[in-house]
Amino acid sequence: MALPTKNGELVNDIKDPTVVADDVVVTMEYTLTVNGEVIDSSEGTDPLEFLQGYQNIVPGLERELYGMKVGQSKKVTVSPADGYGEVDTDAFLEISRSEFPDDIPLELGVELDLRDEDGEIMSATISKVEGDMVQLDLNHPLAGETLDFEVKVVGLRLPTEEELEHGHVHGHDHDDYDEDFDEEFIDAVDAEDEE
Repeated sequence: MALPTKNGELVNDIKDPTVVADDVVVTMEYTLTVNGEVIDSSEGTDPLEFLQGYQNIVPGLERELYGMKVGQSKKVTVSPADGYGEVDTDAFLEISRSEFPDDIPLELGVELDLRDEDGEIMSATISKVEGDMVQLDLNHPLAGETLDFEVKVVGLRLPTEEELEHGHVHGHDHDDYDEDFDEEFIDAVDAEDEE
């Protein structure tokens, strides 16, 4: 088996990883709770698979996984600063109700996908509807929250060269991946930002 390289350089000389380290693909079962409520879990689904050291998971959790072996479990508490960040009071956008397509319900808590000026997709949540104005919160939904994880490492493997080049694991449907968003709404938000 060829060892993985990155830009022609040998990444590491690990032939069969035994512990979580940079440039190793980790397969992990997890449960995430916030304030005692389960927010996300791999229970009943496939475990999470990611490339360690590439910021594919929140930094506070990634840091705590180093050195873990297959079969090991751990409880990890991640502060907002090491999770999805603190709430940014500048990350709120007010848009006229008339700029929204008719098929989008303008209600508190509705999540939307937007495209920024660089073409990147970002999520927003309707945080206030008042008169003709709709306020969007561009913070991550878990910003400001302390995250409690229960994790178990269930597999370790070397990444492919392509995974190293891209900085993330490629699943069986990697080529079919497509973002789902509302073009009309994105264009409306872009136009509002230009005013």
